[in-house]
Amino acid sequence: MNNNKKPNKKGPEPGFSKFNFNNRVALISLLVLAFFFIFFFLYSDRNVSQQIPYSVFLNYLDQGLIDSVKIVDQSEIQGTLRGQAGDLVFFKTNIPYQDPQLIERLTQKAVRVTGGAKTVTPIRIFIEFLPWILGFFFIWFMFRQVQGSGNRAFSFGKSRAKQYLDTGKKITFADVAGQEEAKYELQEVVEFLQSPEKFIKIGAKIPKGVLLVGMPGTGKTLMAKAIAGEASVAFFHLSGSDFVEMFVGVGASRVRDLFEQGRKNAPCILFIDELDAVGRTRGAGYGGGHDEREQTLNQMLVEMDGFDTKDGVIIIAATNRPDVLDPALLRPGRFDRQVVVDMPDSNERQKILQLHSKSIPLAGNVDLNRIARATPGSSGADLANMVNEAALYAARRNNNKVDMQDFEDARDKAMMGIARKSKIIPPKVREMTAYHEAGHALLHYYLKNADPLHKVTVVPHGQALGFAFSLPETDSYSRSEGWLRDRITISMGGYAAEDIIFNESTTGAQNDIEQVTDIARKMICEWGMSRELGPIAYGKKEEPIFLGKEIARHKDYSEETAKQIDREVKDIVEYCLKKAKEILTRNKEKLVLLAKTLVEKETLDDSDVRKLLGFPPRKDPNSLLGESV
Repeated sequence: MNNNKKPNKKGPEPGFSKFNFNNRVALISLLVLAFFFIFFFLYSDRNVSQQIPYSVFLNYLDQGLIDSVKIVDQSEIQGTLRGQAGDLVFFKTNIPYQDPQLIERLTQKAVRVTGGAKTVTPIRIFIEFLPWILGFFFIWFMFRQVQGSGNRAFSFGKSRAKQYLDTGKKITFADVAGQEEAKYELQEVVEFLQSPEKFIKIGAKIPKGVLLVGMPGTGKTLMAKAIAGEASVAFFHLSGSDFVEMFVGVGASRVRDLFEQGRKNAPCILFIDELDAVGRTRGAGYGGGHDEREQTLNQMLVEMDGFDTKDGVIIIAATNRPDVLDPALLRPGRFDRQVVVDMPDSNERQKILQLHSKSIPLAGNVDLNRIARATPGSSGADLANMVNEAALYAARRNNNKVDMQDFEDARDKAMMGIARKSKIIPPKVREMTAYHEAGHALLHYYLKNADPLHKVTVVPHGQALGFAFSLPETDSYSRSEGWLRDRITISMGGYAAEDIIFNESTTGAQNDIEQVTDIARKMICEWGMSRELGPIAYGKKEEPIFLGKEIARHKDYSEETAKQIDREVKDIVEYCLKKAKEILTRNKEKLVLLAKTLVEKETLDDSDVRKLLGFPPRKDPNSLLGESV
């Protein structure tokens, strides 16, 4: 099987310049065609002869004004008549009926009569046929243009897969930071395509299909590009939505064409991005079992199951919704291996930041390790965007290097939205917002399970008038009941601070109340954190497969249980609110001082708050974990 085919080294066509040139040619051809049509219809029949009715001709004949005539094919008369000034005027008329007395009347008036047949000159033939020739040429030219541009207007059933051409810098696994386990799994695919004898000799079979699974932005498509760069074999890529069209049967035809194209170019890789666009569970849509998408999926199942390992064709697909895929698509023999491309941890985020920071100059105060730990839950795409935003901030400030402040601003913009410093806030509203955010911030220092405070601000970001932003020390994959209760307490801190200071609350607590209610209900219904109701799941999610999101919760419990759930949720929220009020009331002086300082300075970070309120500094200045006081 030493028939490895290198991808075509021929560079891509200069699409932009060719597109412009072809458009200019088409435009010129259209203008020329329009000119000749106008010339033909407006001037082809126009001559120096004056067209007159036959009755007028007979009247002129009776008056003796006709000088000479030429009868053409007994259907047309061409001749001259004497004008008012005595000059000769050419005329032409058609003979509408057989007139046996015409020759006699011409003879009586002494008119010179001649005859003949119509003569057609080559020039006239050319002029009459030229518009049709140009029209045919124009249609043929536009047909070639449409097919050449990839639209294939007359080839609906052809696959829209594009072949990856190694014309520039290769993307390899070295360009993918982190994801070591995923790269190890995919390295087997690359080795099989490069050295199939190694696997065949020992009797091993490579998986026929590999499904890349992960959240949006984790690098699934980038991983596929790295496979293309590493394998050095033909690589065809397209999106799942490219199969589906408004015409019935087109999707299935494109699937057949894609797999046939893969067999012809074996060994090769077929990459299908966003597989869930075409691979969703059958029988869940409105169209029943005969809609276009299901026919496409059925054809894909047949084509994948019919593959043999000796063909050297491997299918790789990517999706962030593996739960909605048809089970037949995931069984062994089709996509029999799932590779999880997970959200990066702290170390992987640092590697991603280092990778994307290679192309920008960094100042000496930039600590990528601190930035990585300060961005939990960020994907590779988020981090790449943050590095770019930091470079943009540095450029706006006319700095030669990107410093730590640029990264801080870029992260705040990504997580909280752009700061709207120009928004005019009334003094009373700003004061109430300051107390609200101070209530959130102060509780971080008195709760044992709370994440450390990172920054508190009363500068509007997005739709919010202020933020109290906390960051965990490490990535967390599960949460304890104590952390959840402290999270609810902190979220109710703004509401509690407003009630303590102003004896009323504002609409700014809306989002806080929604969050705490959702957390408390999940604690009772999903996470089994109720002493009375116990570890039982209450309510099933109703998630129609064709919508792909939860739209309702099925109530599978009694009315009495529902009332008990509501009481439990209320008890949790009220207990946390009472706890927040107690802490803030005991430390009312600190609350007032923090709020007034926020009105003055607008933004404070953890070190500023500690210095202002007299809290001890962190033991590790690079750590994001604060100490409870």
